[in-house]
Amino acid sequence: MTRASKQSEYLATVPLFSALSRSDLRQVMRVAEELDVPSGQVLVTEGRTGREFFLILEGRAIVRRNGRKVATLGPGQYFGELALIDRKPRSATVEAASAMKLLVLGQREFAGLLETLPGVAAKLLTGLAQRLRQADTRAVTH
Repeated sequence: MTRASKQSEYLATVPLFSALSRSDLRQVMRVAEELDVPSGQVLVTEGRTGREFFLILEGRAIVRRNGRKVATLGPGQYFGELALIDRKPRSATVEAASAMKLLVLGQREFAGLLETLPGVAAKLLTGLAQRLRQADTRAVTH
């Protein structure tokens, strides 16, 4: 499997992007930036305004809320997708637990993508609706 196809496969698992075609996913990957970060680097800080989405290609990250570890993330996992839409404060701090390779999509690039490919916006709304339905189902069953 090529690196690009692995990135596309990972991206397709993100609820926000799950309704996109392979061609649309390639467009997202074109405007995203691949970034290498060292172990120990803080990627996002709880309470600070979010402006980027992160997809983990390699390595591991630790997620902390109120200073307590709540999760460990690895390849194919992601965080910050809602920051592309709402610019609200981050709900957790995420730190690289090892050297990492990330695919990073900023708000500006995301907005440009929506302007140049308006059909993608409708598909993204479908992805958001799926995420809301999942959250609603979890809320009802818990």
